[in-house]
Amino acid sequence: MGMSRIYKLIFLFLIFSNTQLFAQIPGAYATQRYLPLLTGKKVALVVNHTSVIGRTHVADSLLALGIKIQKIFAPEHGFRGDADAGAHIANGVDQKTGLPIVSLYGAHKKPTIEDLKDVDVVVFDIQDVGARFYTYSSTLHYVMEACAENKKPLVIFDRANPNGHYVDGPVLDKAFASFVGLNPIPVVHGCTMGELAQMMNGEGWLAGHLRCELQVIPVAHYKHADVVNISIAPSPNLPTNQAIGLYPSLCFFEGTAVSVGRGTNTQFQVAGAEGTGLGTYQFTPVPTPGAMDPPLKGKLCSGFDLRQVDTRKLGFSLRYLFYFFEKSGKQESFFTSPSFFDKLAGTDQLRKQMLAGLSEKDIRASWQPALNQYKALRKKYLIYR
Repeated sequence: MGMSRIYKLIFLFLIFSNTQLFAQIPGAYATQRYLPLLTGKKVALVVNHTSVIGRTHVADSLLALGIKIQKIFAPEHGFRGDADAGAHIANGVDQKTGLPIVSLYGAHKKPTIEDLKDVDVVVFDIQDVGARFYTYSSTLHYVMEACAENKKPLVIFDRANPNGHYVDGPVLDKAFASFVGLNPIPVVHGCTMGELAQMMNGEGWLAGHLRCELQVIPVAHYKHADVVNISIAPSPNLPTNQAIGLYPSLCFFEGTAVSVGRGTNTQFQVAGAEGTGLGTYQFTPVPTPGAMDPPLKGKLCSGFDLRQVDTRKLGFSLRYLFYFFEKSGKQESFFTSPSFFDKLAGTDQLRKQMLAGLSEKDIRASWQPALNQYKALRKKYLIYR
């Protein structure tokens, strides 16, 4: 064998070794682990545009492998991931495969008995971002309930959590449960969808304390401390890894008079409001795909460009929230939708504490007992230690 051939083989071996040792491989890639669970069964998929194996949608891959897919359940933003946040998602038919699409958003958030009567097993495969108010975890909760009630097994193709390296924020008070937060977990919960599903089961958080028959196909070569780069935007307004890293800290602005860049090409990477003396960076939200009616549409906003912020160092921060609140004169009018702000926070205490003049340090201290309890609870359900 020539030396050039030997060097080529060594080179390919090193590439393969590095891929196996260091690349995070989503559960969807592990076909040998889950095909025995699906072969000969009637399968429903809870998927969107992030549900891929390489460049191929998992629905196409399963069909090619001879799996009988009955239907697709689509979450917020739809099957193709191009709908506005909060927009109505209609039922339909996938043009490529001819599969029926059933929306799990709006009034129909939970599969019904009728939806599942012709299904033997349900597969969930969606890229999440690890923030409680990101609605894919609420979709998972309702799917688990439906599976438990109808005695249908659920298989989760797990994916790495880009904000899975830390845990922070107020723990949700069940009195403030909504589709932007159903379970008593903090804003940054530090779990993959598979781990969170195990927690919902184990802690009896499903309706009637039911347990879903669950199997998680884990991510290979993943630890929570890892940096996770997302190549497919999980929703229209989280287009970059920077936006995903800033999202936990900026989403509270959705209940205030501050724009986070919806209606620009820097969504969740900037923050600004109407007025002067708020910052040197300026932008004007306009209708764009995924944000056809953005907050402060057509208004010149001043504030901050956060595209260069080190999000791993920043973590979950109230810094920007406090800044704009103080610039507003600490008035109640800063909270343009107090009830929605409270749902995002999972409590009304954050808003009340800010209006009462408490510091960020004091507010954070008030979270710690519940946060420490959650951290201890979380350890029981970790797959990636």
